[in-house]
Amino acid sequence: MQKFGKSQPFARLEDVRFLKGEGRYIDDIAPEKSYFGYFLRSTMAHATFTLDVEDARASEGVHLIVTAESLAEAGIGSGMFAAAAPNRDGTKGRVVPRPWLARNKVRFVGEAIAFVVADSLDAARDAAELIEVDYDELPVKLDLAPGGPEVHEGLSGNVAYDFGLGDEAATEAAIKSAAHVVTRTIPDTRCFAVSMEPRGAFAETLPEGRVHLAMSGQGVWGPKGQIVKALGLEESQLRVTTPDVGGGFGMKAQMYPEYIVLTHAAMVLDHPVRWMSDRTESLLSDNAGRALTSTATLAFDADHRITAYEVDTLSDLGAYSSQFGQMIQSNLFARVLTGVYDIQTAFQRARGIHTNTTQVDAYRGAGRPEAIYLLERMMDFAARDLGVDAWDLRRKNFIPAADFPYRTVSGETYDVGDFHRVLARVSEESDLAGFTRRRAMAEERGRLRGLGLAFYIESILGNPEEDATVEFTVDGHARLYVGTQSNGQGHETVYAKFLSDQTGIPVERIEIVQGDSDRIARGGGTGGSRSVTVQNNVTLVAVEEVVSGFKTFLAELEGVEVEDVTFDHEVFRIKGSNLTPTMLDTAALALAKGRNDLLRVTQTAKLPARSFPNGAHVCEVEVDPETGKTDIVKYTITDDFGNLINPMLVEGQVHGGVVQGIGQLMLERVAYDEDGQMLTASFMDYGMPRADDVPFMRFTTEVVPSTANVMGMKGCGEAGTVGSMGAFGNAMSDALWQAGVRDAQMPFGPERVWQMIEAAK
Repeated sequence: MQKFGKSQPFARLEDVRFLKGEGRYIDDIAPEKSYFGYFLRSTMAHATFTLDVEDARASEGVHLIVTAESLAEAGIGSGMFAAAAPNRDGTKGRVVPRPWLARNKVRFVGEAIAFVVADSLDAARDAAELIEVDYDELPVKLDLAPGGPEVHEGLSGNVAYDFGLGDEAATEAAIKSAAHVVTRTIPDTRCFAVSMEPRGAFAETLPEGRVHLAMSGQGVWGPKGQIVKALGLEESQLRVTTPDVGGGFGMKAQMYPEYIVLTHAAMVLDHPVRWMSDRTESLLSDNAGRALTSTATLAFDADHRITAYEVDTLSDLGAYSSQFGQMIQSNLFARVLTGVYDIQTAFQRARGIHTNTTQVDAYRGAGRPEAIYLLERMMDFAARDLGVDAWDLRRKNFIPAADFPYRTVSGETYDVGDFHRVLARVSEESDLAGFTRRRAMAEERGRLRGLGLAFYIESILGNPEEDATVEFTVDGHARLYVGTQSNGQGHETVYAKFLSDQTGIPVERIEIVQGDSDRIARGGGTGGSRSVTVQNNVTLVAVEEVVSGFKTFLAELEGVEVEDVTFDHEVFRIKGSNLTPTMLDTAALALAKGRNDLLRVTQTAKLPARSFPNGAHVCEVEVDPETGKTDIVKYTITDDFGNLINPMLVEGQVHGGVVQGIGQLMLERVAYDEDGQMLTASFMDYGMPRADDVPFMRFTTEVVPSTANVMGMKGCGEAGTVGSMGAFGNAMSDALWQAGVRDAQMPFGPERVWQMIEAAK
């Protein structure tokens, strides 16, 4: 058995109960006699308002109506936490406190202004219709140019932060003296996470003055910290749990006002209260993703080597700065600013603009897909301007394998990489040599065929430290308590199989415990592709302590030295004895001898450095010039994820990420009218990829083990999105180039593609 897993496909354990309808999501576990909550939301993008709730309060079945005023009377102040990006002048970006419920002014359609609690959902909705809201409309800010109607009083130009990284003067000098300069402005449009399960929660009071909040999220400890602070509770008074989650994709990683209001309502009524958003409510109130426009410049010497790179980004924050909103297009974008290329002179400027729209925060990849999409589109535009092959231009500028570890201009240290090897593999797997023939065949059918390459790298994010507890039960099983939180990625399988591989405990006798602040002291949740690498790292440390304790115990029992007891990841072997107890045998023996101290071990471990997954995506599309309809006809991926724990789950994560990346460019477009009304607030108007929109993908890996962790792993949860956006965008550009389109930009829906073709004529 290999030390860190067999690296063989292993079917997901949790899928059995999911497929049998036995998943336990928020709506499945809410207390049976719960009251129902309903949020009344603003129908205006920007307005002052007054509120009259008296008729609603008297409505049949209504138990409570919560407003901003009633929260203030209860001593609950406003002000959700949001990280502030550093400004270029050394100050911090401005974070305007976001209220739990709007008071006197609303700043986006969908902002919550009242919460109605009633016997049934229908009763709560009916009562909400009786609430009188008198709006006085204000001018609406929607564009990304600094200035315009003021979203927040005293915020100059609506600019929340002005971030800068790199040497601006050196970059401008290098551009000025360059042999070739390529500049483009590239949009990255707003999109939704649209998790299968919308956001929802329930709250209930517990004995001894405690309260319990169950929520669909990506970790329980972050929300717990904000809730106890807002409600004036002690840490011990609040339990936060998360059951099965139907997708998060970064959108559920942040705190939202609804959880504060819901918990407060349950405490006031001393009765369980449940809330689940419907799809339109979700689209109106969930944090969106991307929403930025960047102007980028690449400078080259006479030999086509990159001498400088400059980026100027305007990002849409929405009406308020969400929890990580200011960090996405500043610090996180910067992590992979220069991608896989040897660029030592660069400057990044990013400004966050407040608009009268829903907040923008993390969405699968969180800054890294945006940075790589921009850079990889720029590489293709540069190749065309320079008249060279786009693949050769990349090869010429790759960081050489011999230069690792490599310090980037943004301060990251790439531990390992062999980009030439990965590109050679994907060239072979995608049959690059046969593309000319395939394009000619498409032309005969009246189709425009294009090929796009994107070579990505991404940085693992989040807290590199995590806890793990291994516990042996009286019924002969083991529990592994983890601080991460599955959102459908298959954590139960990965963690159980990994622990089984290290200990020999049968997978079916391992229980994974997650998402409960009472049972697990702390944890970093899921996000940033951190979960498996960070959690398995600390699991190894916990297993080492278990093995050490059991060795000492067996040595004392058998009257031998500790060095005479060994463990081979399946059984213990004792010198001079034919006994070969398993891990569970030894636990049972320790229990029988009263050694309960050996049956529960908790450890904390921190990764010494980040790992950097990378890879190449090759996409081929065919466009019907008469209708603008696009078909993705071939898709090939070669990734370097280091050592793999479960290749099947890795491929599944990549497939999902690819579809989300392509979906944003091809179908998923958030639209507002001039008054700030969302035009895409249902699945009738917001398109997403279906099975027939996506081809079968060819997936291979080139293993370059990471040196940043003992397992040699690299995260994979977001890599598919990071690579797919640029590959599809470049494929569309290549196809439309044949029709005379010289600046093909997202969105690439049929109408938009047709318009670009017609305009080029």
